[in-house]
Formats: sequence, C-alpha cells, structure tokens
Amino acid sequence: MSIIQIIILAVVQGAAELLPISSSAHVIVAEKLMHIDPSSPEMTLLLVMLHTGTMFSCIFYFWKSWKAHYFSSGKAIWNISKLVIVATACTGITGIAIKYLIENFALRNVPHAEVELLFGNLFLIATALAAVGVLIVYAGYYEKKSNPVSTLDLRSSIWIGLIQGICLPFRGFSRSGATISTGLLLDVDKIKAEEFSFALAVAITPPVLVHSVLRLLNARAATGLHSTDLMALFYPSMMGMLFSFISGILALRLLSSLLEKNRWHYFGFYCLFASGIVFMLHHLGF
Repeated sequence: MSIIQIIILAVVQGAAELLPISSSAHVIVAEKLMHIDPSSPEMTLLLVMLHTGTMFSCIFYFWKSWKAHYFSSGKAIWNISKLVIVATACTGITGIAIKYLIENFALRNVPHAEVELLFGNLFLIATALAAVGVLIVYAGYYEKKSNPVSTLDLRSSIWIGLIQGICLPFRGFSRSGATISTGLLLDVDKIKAEEFSFALAVAITPPVLVHSVLRLLNARAATGLHSTDLMALFYPSMMGMLFSFISGILALRLLSSLLEKNRWHYFGFYCLFASGIVFMLHHLGF
C-alpha cells in the first residue's frame, strides 16, 4: 500500500470517525475504490490504528471539559467510572453475542469464519448507514421538542452501552451517531451525551486494538509472515495514526458546532445520502 493511500485512509478515518457518519463505512468504501481488501488482517490493523489516532483526538479535544465534569472530585471520578464500566460491559456482552451468532449461524458454512469477513460487504454497509441515518434524524427532531436533563444515570448508560455493542460488528452503523442519538432519545443533555459518547470511545479502543493485533499475529502464524514483514505493517499504521489525529481534531470542532446549533439531524440526512451512494457502488460490482 502506498503512502498516498495511507494518508487518504487516515484523513477519511479521522474526519468520519468523529463525525456521526461511520468512519468504517467511509474507509471501507475508499479501500474498495483503491482495490484494497478491507477484510484482511493487515487492513483491520491499519483501521484500528487509525481509530487509535482519533482516540487521542478525543482525549486532546475533550480533556478540559472531562477534567471539569469527570475529574473534579473523588465522587465525580467514581460516578463517571461506574457509568463507563457499566456501559462498556454492556457493549462487550452485546458485541460478543452478535459476533457469536454471526460466526456460528450466518457464516456457519464458511471455514474459519470471522465476523470481519463481512466488513467489506457494501450491501450491509449501505443498510447500516440507512438505519443509523434514520435514527439520527429522529433523535435530532426529538431533541428539539424534548426537555433534556443535564446528567447521565445508570439506566441511560446501560442503553447507550447496549446500542454501542450493536455498532461493533456492523460497519456503517456509526458508533458516535448511535450513542449520541440514544442519549438524546433518553433526554440526556446533548453536550453530556457527546462527552460521554467519546469517553466510551476512549475506553473501548484499547481492547479492540489488542484484538486486531492478535488477529494479525494469528494470520502471521498461519501464513508464515516474517517479523520484518510484521514491523513493515506497523510503520505505515503509525503514520496513518498521526494523520487521523489531525483530521479528528478538525472533525470534532465541526461536530460540536452543529450539535450546539440543533443541527444534529443534518448528519442523519448525510448518512441516508451516503447509503444511496454505497448501494449504487454495490450494484456496480465494487
């Protein structure tokens, strides 16, 4: 893979990951257009490293507000830790359950089936984009008519965690779009929903990264990939992480601006438009 291809993927990832429009869907479509296999272990690793770049974008962008809201006292730290742990546990349970069902039922006739085999399926990506688009549009209009509270509670964190779990195996179902929309539908203040959504993103990225590295190492053992080849895969991934960090910062500025101006539903309309484009690419045989 060339340097230009890595930069393109990194910029697309950084912008789309932190906007509620599904980074995975955009990156996979970009890979398809550049004739790169998005289901390969190498591409899975690159994608997660790009996610790592955007994780650092979240930390950099939200640190001041997280420090004020989440780390102002021992009680505040305990409250947010409890909510993040509960939501992340719900995400893990849901994601693992869906992964098991897909691999043991939907892909039962496929040798060595992994849910990652579906990541390049444009029909599924388009369907997921359409679904999250409808959710975002509905949540955006609902939030305008509701009277949101200013705090998160255990119930809302459970629901947000469960919905986040659905996003993991389905590329196109935007994680930030789904979790923030769920918060809005539960009458959580939009700024609190945004901060919590990206706090969960920071919490869930490390285990996903470990999973992808282990998958790559297993592929190395099966195919005889040498250590020098393995290191060659990490170097471009690190460069991609830097570019995704930069584009992620810019994307977060745009997201916060539109969310504060009650224009959340704009992202839903974009997802519906993007879904149509992906459907078209699917029918064209990409």
